[in-house]
Parts: sequence; C-alpha cells; structure tokens
Amino acid sequence: MVDYHAANNQPSGGPQTYMEQENDWDRDLLLDPAWEKQQRKTFTAWCNSHLRKAGTQIENIEEDFRDGLKLMLLLEVISGERLPKPERGKMRVHKINNVNKALDFIASKGVKLVSIGAEEIVDGNIKMTLGMIWTIILRFAIQDISVEETSAKEGLLLWCQRKTAPYKNVNVQNFHISWKDGLAFNALIHRHRPDLIDYDNLRKDDPVTNLNNAFEVAEKHLDIPKMLDAEDIVNTARPDEKAIMTYVSSFYHAFSGAQKAETAANRICKVLAVNQENEQMMEDYEKLASNLLEWIRRTIPWLEDRTQQKTVNDMQAKQEDFRDYRTVHKPPKVQEKCQLEISFNTLQTKLRLSNRPAFMPSEGRMVSDINAAWHTLEGAEKGYEEWILSEIRRLERLEHLAEKFHQKAAIHESWTSGKEAMLTQKDYETSTLSEVKALLRKHEAFESDLAAHQDRVEQIAAIAQELNELDYYDSASVNDRCQKICDQWDTLGALTHRRKDSLERTEKQLESIDELYLEYAKRAAPFNNWMEGAMEDLQDMFIVHNIEEIQGLIAAHEQFKSTLPEANKEREAIQAIQAEVQKIAQSNGIKLSGANPYTTITPGSIDDKWEQAMAMVPQRDKALQEELNKQNSNDTLRATFATQANAVGAYIQAKMEEIGRISIEMNGTLEDQLTHLREYQQSILSYMPEINKLEGDHQHIQEALIFDNQYTSYTMEHLRVGWEQLLTTIARTINEVENQILTRDAKGISQEQLYEYRASFNHFDKDHTGSLIAEEFKACLISLGYDVENDKQGDTEFARIMSIVDPNNSGAVTFQAFIDFMSSETTDKDSADQVIASFKILAGDKNYIMPDELRRELPPDQAEYCIARMAPYTGPDGVPGALDYMSFSTALYGESDL
Repeated sequence: MVDYHAANNQPSGGPQTYMEQENDWDRDLLLDPAWEKQQRKTFTAWCNSHLRKAGTQIENIEEDFRDGLKLMLLLEVISGERLPKPERGKMRVHKINNVNKALDFIASKGVKLVSIGAEEIVDGNIKMTLGMIWTIILRFAIQDISVEETSAKEGLLLWCQRKTAPYKNVNVQNFHISWKDGLAFNALIHRHRPDLIDYDNLRKDDPVTNLNNAFEVAEKHLDIPKMLDAEDIVNTARPDEKAIMTYVSSFYHAFSGAQKAETAANRICKVLAVNQENEQMMEDYEKLASNLLEWIRRTIPWLEDRTQQKTVNDMQAKQEDFRDYRTVHKPPKVQEKCQLEISFNTLQTKLRLSNRPAFMPSEGRMVSDINAAWHTLEGAEKGYEEWILSEIRRLERLEHLAEKFHQKAAIHESWTSGKEAMLTQKDYETSTLSEVKALLRKHEAFESDLAAHQDRVEQIAAIAQELNELDYYDSASVNDRCQKICDQWDTLGALTHRRKDSLERTEKQLESIDELYLEYAKRAAPFNNWMEGAMEDLQDMFIVHNIEEIQGLIAAHEQFKSTLPEANKEREAIQAIQAEVQKIAQSNGIKLSGANPYTTITPGSIDDKWEQAMAMVPQRDKALQEELNKQNSNDTLRATFATQANAVGAYIQAKMEEIGRISIEMNGTLEDQLTHLREYQQSILSYMPEINKLEGDHQHIQEALIFDNQYTSYTMEHLRVGWEQLLTTIARTINEVENQILTRDAKGISQEQLYEYRASFNHFDKDHTGSLIAEEFKACLISLGYDVENDKQGDTEFARIMSIVDPNNSGAVTFQAFIDFMSSETTDKDSADQVIASFKILAGDKNYIMPDELRRELPPDQAEYCIARMAPYTGPDGVPGALDYMSFSTALYGESDL
C-alpha cells in the first residue's frame, strides 16, 4: 500500500503538496464491487490513453502488468524518461525484477511505497495493482495541478468550481456526488469549447444522456478516451472519487493551454490595474499642484501691493482683510499643501513597490517647487503685515502732526494779525519826544515779543518738513500755509527793523518815557508769552505706546504744576506795577491816556489768560489719567496674550520633540504605531481651541494698536508657523508608517524583520536625525551580515549598495530607503520580461498581438487601454492591425517611452 502521509514528508516539500489531502489506500473500500469496477474501467482507459502513444494497450489491468514490461513502458511514456532495460525472460524472477524497476522509478519521484511489492503485482493482486496505478496517476497527472497555492486535489476541485460557476444546476463540491447528473462534465467542455455542447438543451433529470454526451464529445473532439460508462456512475450511490478525479484530470490537461492564457491575462490585468491607478494618482497630483501654485501666484501680488492710504481707518480696513486671509483663506491651502506631499510620497512608494520608474511631475510642479513658492508666499505675507503696521503708525503720526501744525499756525496767524499795519504807521512824525520815547520802548517790547515767537515759527516749519518727509496726502495745503507764514515772518522782521531805525533817528528829540509802563511792558510780554506757551502745552495732543511714556508725561505735567505758585507771584508783581502806575497818577494828578504806550497787554488780558490756563490744568489732568488707564488696560492685554502664547509655544515645542522620539521608537506593530500616531494627531487637533483663543487675544492686541510686548518672546507669526509645522510633521510621520506598511505587505517582510531593521537603524543613528551617514550605514550593514569590510571587494559592494539607497549622492540614507533595499534583496519583482511572456501566451507565440485577441482575453476597459497605447507592429512577420506588445511592456517599467 502507498503511504501518502509519508510521501508528503519528503524533503522536497513543494512537489508533494498534492498528498496533503489524500488518505491511505483503504483496501477495504475495494471490497465494494461497484467502486472496483469503476476504477478498473477508469484506470484501464487512462493507461491506454498513454500506452497508445507507444502503439500498444492493455485489456486486463491486473494481468497485463504482471510481467512489468507494459508497466515500465507506461512510466516511460508519461514521464518522458528512460527506465533501465527490462528483462525479456518469462520466468517469475524476470517479471519480479521488471516490476521492481518500475517501483524503484516511482519511488525515485518522491513517492514512498508501503505494502506494495513486486510479488503482489506479478501475482495479479487487483487491490495492489489498482493502488499502484492510482499512485502513478496522482504523481504524473494530478500532482502539478495547483490553483492559488492549494494542494493537488484542492487545486483541481477549485479549478472545476471556477470553470463551472456560471452554469445553472452545477454545484461542484466533491469528486463523487457532484458529477452524477453529468452537467458538470458538459459545463467544463462548454466553458472551453462552447461550439461542441448545446448546454441549454441538457436536462438535470436525464443524467445518462448528459454523461454519454460529455464522454462522447470528449472522446471524439478532445482526445479524452471514455473511461467510464454512464450507467456505472448513475447506478452507484456514491461514484468512486479516484475514478472521477482521474477522468476530470484528463479534462484539466486537455484545457491546460486555456488555463495558461487565463493566467497570463490575469497577470496583465494586474499590471495594467497598477499602472492605471498610478496614472490617476499622477493626474490628481498634477491638478492639485497646479491649483495650489495658481492660488499662490494670484495671492502674492495682493500681498506685495503697497498702495498707500490716506487715513488710519483705510489702513485698518486693509488689516481686517489680511486677518480674514490668515484665518479663512490660507488654512485650507495649508491642508492642500500637506496632502500634496503625502500623495507624492505615497505615489513614489507604490511606484517603487511595483518596480515602476519614479514619478517626475511636470516642470515647476515638484514638491520642492511648491515649497519654494510657499516660502515666497510666506515672505510676502510677513512683509505685508509689517507694512500694514508701519503704515498705521505712519498715518497716526501724520494725523497728529497735521493737527498740531494747524493749531500752532492758527495761534501764530492770530498773533500776527494787524502787526504789519502797526509797523508801517508813521505816528512818530507828529508825536512829542515823550511820545516817541514811548513808541521806541513799545517797539523794543514788540521785538521781545517777536523774538519769543521765533520758536513757534521754527516749530511750524519743522512740522511741515516732517509731514513732507512722511508723505502726508495733503502736503500741498500744508506747504502753502507754511510758506505764507514764513513770508509774513520775513516781512515782519524787515518792517520791525525799518521802524526801529525810524524811531532811533528821532530818539534824540524824544526823552520822556514812563519807566513804570516800560517795566510793566517788559515783564508782561514774556509772562504773556509764557502763558500762551503753557496754554499750548496744556492743549498739546499726545500719543504714547506704553505705561512708561504716559508716566513721563504725567511727571512733566506735575513739574509744570509745581511752577504755578511762582508764576502766580510774577502775575501779581506785574499787576502791582500797573497798580503803582495808577497810584502815582492819582497822587500826582496825572491824566492817563488809558492804554500803556509800551504794550497792548492789559492787566485784564493777563488775568483772563491766567484764568483760562488754570481751567486747562484739571482738563489736562483728566486727559492724562484717561490715557494712563488706557495703557494699564493695554498692559493687561499684553499679559493675557503672553500667558497664552507662552503656554502654546511650550506645547508646540514639547509635541515636536515627542513626535521626534516616536518616529525612532519601536513600540508594537506598525499598525499599533499607526493607530497611536493617529490618536496622537487627534489629541493635537483637539488643542486647536487654544490656538483660536490665542488668535482672539492677538486680535484684541492689534485692535488696541499695541506693537510690543515685554512679557513674552513669542509673536503670533512665530506660533502660527510652529503650529503649521507641528500639523505637517505628524501628518508626514503617519505617512511614513503607512509607506512602511505598504512596503512590508508588498514585499512580504515579517514584523520581526521590520523590528530588526528598525533596531539596527536606530542603534547606529546616534544623533537621532532619522538618517545614517555613509560610515554609520556601513556599520549597520556589517551588523546585519553584509560583507562590506574595508577591502577592495567590500568597498565595491558597498559602493553598489550606496548607489541604490542614495542615488542622489546626498551622503545620507533614510530609513525608508534602507527598508526598500533590505526588502528588495529578498523578494521577487514582476518585470517587463514577465509581462512580455504573458502577452506572448495570449498571442499564441506570435511576436505581435491582434485587437480581437486582447478583447477576448482581457476585461473590456483594460483591453481598450492596451489597444489605445500599443504602437503598430512593424516587424517583417506583421499583418494589418497587428500591435507591438513588447515596446508597450518595456514602457510600463520605464525602459522605453510609452
């Protein structure tokens, strides 16, 4: 008896997998006459189908193999090998020797024979003879049948199930009952030769007709001998499994050519499906890259627009538009940029895993080009924001200066009103000496007053100059008014000088002067000027940006208030002079003309201005206090922003460092790491409310026109960039793990191998940069058993490996490149030669293929895909419409142009 389990344990492994589903030959089963009859017929017919090739046959299976001659001949025919020369003697010993030669040959093919001896075959033992023939059938007819790495029996059954699946009333589950009604045999023939069987006219309730039809057609057209009678199968409750398997295996071999074509078509479909998917990903990348670059191209000119505005409100409107761009328009583009990098990396990984050339985007659409354009965008963005803030400050300064200019100009114009008429009158010509003396003293007082106003004129000119330098929009009117003031001031100076000359010419004739009036005038004029200056200062507009500046103004104001008692004493002293004049006049009976001849400043005007100045002091106190409160509020806004900014900055820094640690650690499987990273990504995204809160605080800061913050070193721009880098880094890390999973699954790398690769890589990545320099990589290879020592042979091998893992000669090897190399060393790849061989099968060994052949063997969409891209065949053996599948196949792998 044949020990199939023992045969399955042969060292060759793969060739004996057909044994795994077989049981030992059960001698008791042969006691069933129906089964023995079926096996006799089937095995006899099977043997004759091969023996007739040698011009002979057998009639009685247990008798005709007894001398071993036809048995050896059968083995030679089915194996294609020569057996030892048989012995031609008629004695029993000669027959035994011949049978032993046959049995030895069977054993040499990996089949361990148990309990089958040459003596039993020579003696005509039907059970042993049938067991031996079944062993031969298994070894030479069924063993090589394998579908999707199944055993021989399972492979043959799976083949039958697939071929008969579309047919009604056919359900192949075994090699006995499923074949009784004959429909399965007819379905197999119809599937491969529909011209031989009219399947729709077969009836399930007529099994004999069905079986005879299939057997007769197979014998007549397929060269499959009739191995069983229909009645043998129909009249048996459970047909013999081995007989049915033997019969069905003949159908399998008869249609093996069609099977090869189907396998070839499947391979081509797989390759084309990968190529179509990659092309779609390339198109998606190109479209997304084009859209993003177009958005950047349209946005940068807007950010580079430096059109100046006339007012602060206009610039604040621009600032609001910029804030809307930052919070609404830009974030989706940040996500698109991140998705673009992920799609590019995934596509390159798929191309590398499918042995395709790397994807080169269109010119100007590389990831590096997009990053460069993005960098330019961010530079323009930063410059635009700085320009807006600078313009707001400039316009604030301009508005303040313009108001100050017009205020001082109005005061000066009020003072100069009537001065030209006064200086041009010739009253001294008809005046007495005393009156002339009075006029001269009055003129001296006027000169003092004129000199005192020189500072104001210089201030007006300086403010006008600054407005011009800051490009004030209404500079023309300011310049016109300033020019009029300066021209008038020059005129006043000339007239003053001319009048003084006139008075001095007549001074010798005029001596009488009232010293008290003169003293009054000399002291009243500077005091009056001081009051006017004080009133200007009390009404002066101010702009500050921090508490220190307002505190400085408050301190200056307090210093001014401390001088008021002394000023009041001076006022009282001036008023006392006027009182003394009145006293002297009354006591001496002098009739005064009324006005002081030396000045127009009356005691009443001094008192009026003093009262006005004293009323302005509390108003100034109130204004300064309100500004102090505002700056205290601004300081609170600074502290609030700084607290949130410091927390967000520390969070971003910590998360960036933690992502760096996660990317080099090996905790769990890649799927566990991917799950952990995605959970980690969600935890980071959940922090977004804190970022939004910080944006709100920053908006309050900008609305309050706060431009500095001593409580934190972080700026909103710095934190925005850090947050975007954090989101990009975690997305890129997730993509790297996904690519490692793709590499592992595509290359068949075990989890233990990946751990070993990662452990070796991390061990030599001393600086935790995520890449190895050449010397570190060599040490890593040596640790994994590669012979790259420092000798000529080792250097040559190392140079070869470096050209694979670092084709750009960057001097660094990434982990992805490392595992790609390790996996490529141990896994098979499909190639252009394999695809060409598959197409050649579909073409019937021709050097070209016809469109009809492609449409017959491939699915419609992939057949049309090939037809549209294959070039016409130009070889000497071509025919009209022939297509060149060889150039098409090499183009798929980048070895030529498609």
